[in-house]
Amino acid sequence: MTAPIKLPANQPPQFYRGGASIAALRGASSDKEFGPEDWIASTTTLFGQEENGLTRLPDGRRLREAVSADPASWLGAKHVESFADSTALLVKLLDAGQRLPVHFHPSNSFARKHFDSHFGKTEAWIVVGTSGEDPRVYPGFKETVSASTVDEWVREQNTEAMLGALNSVPVRPGDNVYIPAGLPHAIGEGVFVVELQQPTDFSLTIEWRDFLESPEKGHLGIGFDTALQALDTTARDPESIIRRTGDEDGSIVDLLVPDSADFFRADRLHPLAPLALDPSFAVFVVLDGQGTLRTEHGGELALAKGDTVVVPFAAGQAELSGDLTTIRCRPPAPGARL
Repeated sequence: MTAPIKLPANQPPQFYRGGASIAALRGASSDKEFGPEDWIASTTTLFGQEENGLTRLPDGRRLREAVSADPASWLGAKHVESFADSTALLVKLLDAGQRLPVHFHPSNSFARKHFDSHFGKTEAWIVVGTSGEDPRVYPGFKETVSASTVDEWVREQNTEAMLGALNSVPVRPGDNVYIPAGLPHAIGEGVFVVELQQPTDFSLTIEWRDFLESPEKGHLGIGFDTALQALDTTARDPESIIRRTGDEDGSIVDLLVPDSADFFRADRLHPLAPLALDPSFAVFVVLDGQGTLRTEHGGELALAKGDTVVVPFAAGQAELSGDLTTIRCRPPAPGARL
């Protein structure tokens, strides 16, 4: 495979409302009340499921099957040396039509021990739209809390205490939030993000009441006593994990804080002149305008607002041109510390 491929929407069912902003970006009808996530170039399934979440290519194959059959072409030989046939990345459009529950994700080491997975779930949010009177996010505890306090909150489902203990940060387009494994967090209603994450679906949800069917869905079958061992209960300065880029100009704007580079890379591309891009497996999300992506071995692809595109490594050197703005998402560089 050498040509970049446009991908249709891929919205597996979720427990929370949203999806209107995804439909608006794509120029589609918004008839999905519970379609708040669009999984782009996904080789990942929803937790415990066999197919939901996987991207299907125009030729009928699952992307996961295509990459597994020819990982060097899709990912590059150096990537394969580091990550085998995993893309090491999942990209989503996430439109919070209601506040998400307080939850957190496991680290690589915790995921290996309890979920038999090489990857945990570190993630980042690139805010590309907001709506409502007070769009905000909740990353990390304001002050260090004890394990016994958190355990009590979880047993009693004390939502007010859980949410009140988190940082509360208003956001606007151009703000980008890094969420390392273990950090408790929630996304507020009216926040629309491009999310980069490790390629798993491990969410440990401590605020499960009124969101999930049962506490078992919150701890993913390992019990809260075990799950809470992965929670970071220390105080976090939110400004240490936020990069605000809304006022930054330039053809290439790096979007994420430096610590995130070990897990994924993201930049905003707005070519003031034809922009040369090195070969890489990448996912493009076109936010506005229209233009052209030309690749060394994959020809020419017209791009417009709402397009989502997967680019294989074998496409080679690329050139982006036109009056458009796109987010380019890439896995960590080969050899990154995980």
